[in-house]
Amino acid sequence: MAHACENCKIRAHYDAKPKSLMGRFWRWHINFCPGWKNYFTSLPPEKQAALREKYQFTKIYEH
Repeated sequence: MAHACENCKIRAHYDAKPKSLMGRFWRWHINFCPGWKNYFTSLPPEKQAALREKYQFTKIYEH
């Protein structure tokens, strides 16, 4: 199953301009988004670690 987070336009905006209003909104949003949680927990641990580093994401999700 493909997740929308993989091709999210707002995520792409964050990647291009992380300090923009839209970029900051996306980064705040992933802390509680159920779609991001499903996407993130579906990834192998190596990809999760890469995303944690890239997005300074520290929230712990229980499976």
